[in-house]
Amino acid sequence: MKTNKISIIGAGNVGAATAFALMMNKVASDIVMYDIDHKKAEGEALDIFQGTSLVAPVDVVAGSIEDTKDSDIVVITAGAAQKPGETRLDLVNKNIAIYQKLIPEIVKYNPHTILLVVSNPVDILTYVTWKISGFPSERVIGSGTVLDTSRFKSAIGRAFDIDARNVHGYIIGEHGDSEIAVYSKTTIGVITFDEYFKSQKIKEKGFKTRIAAEVKNAAYEIIQRKGYTNYAVAVAVARICTAILRDERSILTTSSYLTGEYHVDDVYISTPTVIGRSGVAKILEFDLDADEQIAFEESANIIKGILKASTLEK
Repeated sequence: MKTNKISIIGAGNVGAATAFALMMNKVASDIVMYDIDHKKAEGEALDIFQGTSLVAPVDVVAGSIEDTKDSDIVVITAGAAQKPGETRLDLVNKNIAIYQKLIPEIVKYNPHTILLVVSNPVDILTYVTWKISGFPSERVIGSGTVLDTSRFKSAIGRAFDIDARNVHGYIIGEHGDSEIAVYSKTTIGVITFDEYFKSQKIKEKGFKTRIAAEVKNAAYEIIQRKGYTNYAVAVAVARICTAILRDERSILTTSSYLTGEYHVDDVYISTPTVIGRSGVAKILEFDLDADEQIAFEESANIIKGILKASTLEK
């Protein structure tokens, strides 16, 4: 019987929530959790496993890197967290050192898998993973702005008091401070954002700016209150995994490798991407307005600048 196996590297807050989301959404039949702290992985896996009789059949275990062998997808949530006083570059270099040891071990047991990077800074670490793994770029994907796009739709849905699933729009660029809300292509049903906004007779000035800032600062607001984010990103990861395993060819704003699209190349950055069983099936390219195009290129340059200064390029 064909099984769908997903391994999660890292059993911290995000890794554990991801395993739970995969179970609840019936995405995989086998879930393996690996963490350098094996007892932590065992505890999380056991806690999740004990609810499996109430959902679709799924086996959830804690294991070694060897136990991840022949996974359809390997989700990477492991990595160092940024400490007070550390720069973004410090964090990147620390994670590069971790990935230089970790990725070859994953690839050794999973030469045909799809690598899905979730750890931050996700665009940079996805590029690092691609370089170290030697995989074709189609099989190395970052979770990118799938979560940011969900936040964007949810914020607009709440503001307009409509079902967020009927908001169609994207956050593109870096998963971070330079991300871009693409209002020029956002629609409510089939109505353009600007048309719908006008029909609502909302008098708030700077509505677009406020929503975009709310999305960009969402993680900071949550971290300030509870110390970390984990639930919504886990749902986003489960959504990507579903699109892969079911060969949905869904359009998701994953962090994907660009080779000239939008006048940007040699960088992993988020843009609408067709995701299917082979990973990235196609990167969608569409016309941005002038300000959005400039912002997207600037966002790509920020990512490239950090990579250039990192130990990966040394």
